[in-house]
Amino acid sequence: MGEQADLSDALSSAFPRSVEGRVLFGLALAFSVFQIVTAAHLWDLPSQIVRAVHVGFLCLLGLPLVAVLRNEGRAVRALFWALGLAGAAVALYQWTEYRDLILRAGNPNSLDTVVGVTALAVLFTATWRIMGLSLPIIAGVFLAYCLFGQYAPGLLQTRGYGFAQVVDHMAFGTEGIYGIPTYVSSTYIFLFILFGSFLERAGMITLFTDVSLGLVGHAKGGAAKVAVISSGLMGTISGSGVANVVTTGQLTIPLMKRFGYRPAFAGGVEATASMGGQIMPPVMGAVAFIMAETLNVPYTTVVTAAIVPAILYFASAFWVVHLEAGKRGLVGLSRAELPSPVEALRKGWYLLLPLGVLVWLLFSGFTPLYAGTIGLALTALLVLGAPVAGRLSPLAWRYVFWIALGLVAAAFFQYGILPIVAAIAGLVGLCALWRGGRETLALSRDALAEGAKTALPVGIACAIVGIIVGTMTLTGIANTFGQFIVAVGANSLFLSLVLTMLTCLVLGMGIPTIPNYIITSSIAGPALYDLGVPLLVSHMFVFYFGILADITPPVALACFAAAPIAKASGLKISFQAIKVAAAGFVIPFMAVYTPALMLQDGGPLADSIGYVPAVAYIIFKVCLAIGLWGAAAIGYLLAPLAWWERISAAAAALLLVAAVPATDEAGLALCAIVIAWHVLSVRRRSRPTAGGAATVGPAE
Repeated sequence: MGEQADLSDALSSAFPRSVEGRVLFGLALAFSVFQIVTAAHLWDLPSQIVRAVHVGFLCLLGLPLVAVLRNEGRAVRALFWALGLAGAAVALYQWTEYRDLILRAGNPNSLDTVVGVTALAVLFTATWRIMGLSLPIIAGVFLAYCLFGQYAPGLLQTRGYGFAQVVDHMAFGTEGIYGIPTYVSSTYIFLFILFGSFLERAGMITLFTDVSLGLVGHAKGGAAKVAVISSGLMGTISGSGVANVVTTGQLTIPLMKRFGYRPAFAGGVEATASMGGQIMPPVMGAVAFIMAETLNVPYTTVVTAAIVPAILYFASAFWVVHLEAGKRGLVGLSRAELPSPVEALRKGWYLLLPLGVLVWLLFSGFTPLYAGTIGLALTALLVLGAPVAGRLSPLAWRYVFWIALGLVAAAFFQYGILPIVAAIAGLVGLCALWRGGRETLALSRDALAEGAKTALPVGIACAIVGIIVGTMTLTGIANTFGQFIVAVGANSLFLSLVLTMLTCLVLGMGIPTIPNYIITSSIAGPALYDLGVPLLVSHMFVFYFGILADITPPVALACFAAAPIAKASGLKISFQAIKVAAAGFVIPFMAVYTPALMLQDGGPLADSIGYVPAVAYIIFKVCLAIGLWGAAAIGYLLAPLAWWERISAAAAALLLVAAVPATDEAGLALCAIVIAWHVLSVRRRSRPTAGGAATVGPAE
């Protein structure tokens, strides 16, 4: 767990100013440029070549970069430069031998096998260096199963596969390391990472934080509510929970501590809210793109299913911090020291335009690749156009300039990318003429390089997890585990869901959300579907628990990222994060029993009362459940709760999870009893005593 945190800290550092650092910066810049020109079809290459070069860049940049950032010795750095170059050579081989490799697919020659072994060895090393040991060990176990599965006992036994066959399956074609995850990483994911990188450097973090502070900073416990809202807003452009922690957390965690929140609780709030960014539309992190490709559904279908749960997740976190503030008597910030949300929007409204266009394109049926290309191009026009417009006077000329730039952007739909490329080139030339413009060019250059660095963990995870998926397609092991889940579910769907949840959480102790989702969805997704769970809902189920694994002990990477900022134990932060994220553990189960929660058809409730009433009812029920979960976890509602009130509230919420009429009736009745009793108790205790003082107040 410490190793993962150290690696995360290393990659969050800036590029060194040494000669090596400048070379690596140049490689990162070249990586981003390659991804942009291929995504925008300025350079059309076969998908297999794009994937191979993508992985080659990941190895060439990632291996020496980690060594340099960790200030390792010359011999170590030289070794990892050599391995990085070997990874690049594999990509070059795939490019030059592209047609011949297709012709001899399934019948590799000796050189193919040597290159394939090199590709696997370099990838395993790169994953170890960038992600830690857990993921290479898990992938290694699956690879060993391909090679030695014929010696496994019982149902796990395979027919046996030759060494060259396994290497060919994993290192060439689209069934192994160049499978769907790498395809998604080399297209959608990279573009959206760059999109977020540009917006962050253009001031989006400041805009979101100022708006959040102005809206809720004055409310009870306002500092923590700011963390929830700002992290939720950041989630719209950034799908990385750890990145959100180390960006917005730098402001929100000290702010929460300043106003009385315990350090561990402050870290838990930020970790929970930041991880929720991965389920917040429209970007939703890398998993949503992989899910759309895996299920062969439009990205908007995944986004639609995520909207209501995402809102409820953040509403639950907001509710929990409100209860904590009430319990400890924490007040909001002074209005005098808060920024104006209207003024913040007036200054930075233009930063919302690319995000608005992105959402409109996604929901208008355009592909994520197309939408991401447009969004990134529009962001570049805005960033580069701002210093040019600032030098124009009078004001009327600025309006003319922005209208002209808008027409150029709109020309994309008619004439493709070339008008935008020409406009960007022209703006680059203009910006180079004065100091402020050159500073903007430097910001854009840095955003490209930082985007490539940010993409390293995501891309490497997508490549290595291809070995796990390749093992499943080669051996059929997923069917064996799936049959076990189906057998358990024949007697109890709830037990199957718990088993799947535990699998996600256990895997999450060592690997990030992307490989966690891919492994568990490959195994459990079809099994849950066979038990009557809609396929999209089953994938969202494992997606949610893959995210929650990052705040669940003992690893809890997001919590350990928050630890140095909060100056508290990562483990203590993790336990607090579980309290704040109570809804995250409830919502997936409720969606399985009532798919209407994810705006999906089906389920007994929708069949009996209709789709729209089912949506309204399940949302009401979830709100009631997470309200009581929060009260039970914090021990406070309108006043501190007695131990038996907390147990009763938790029991009532638990009864509401299933969509069985008997449990619903019992849960609603118990909710009414708990709430009524608490309200009456508070009123009774708050009556003035003989001495004139009330007996209720915040807990000490």
